[in-house]
Amino acid sequence: MFEKYPDIVTIEQVTEMLNIGKSKTYELLRTNTIQHVRVGNKYIIPKKSIIALFSGLCYNEVQIVSSGLQAVIEGGVTQ
Repeated sequence: MFEKYPDIVTIEQVTEMLNIGKSKTYELLRTNTIQHVRVGNKYIIPKKSIIALFSGLCYNEVQIVSSGLQAVIEGGVTQ
C-alpha cells in the first residue's frame, strides 16, 4: 500500500495519499489523528501513520456496515 511514497511523507504527499485538502491534513495533524513528530515548523510524518489511519477507517467502515446488516437480519431496522 502506497508503495510509490517514501517512508517519511510530506504534507503534500499526505493530501495526495488520502485525497483531501491541505487544511484537512493540518486538522488531522493538529488533532493527532495522524501520528507525527513536529520539529520546529516541519512535520515528520511516517508513512506507517497514514497506513494505520487508512486501515482504521476501512475497519470502522466495515464494522458500521456489519452492525447495520446485523440489525437488518435481526429485524431491528424499521422504515
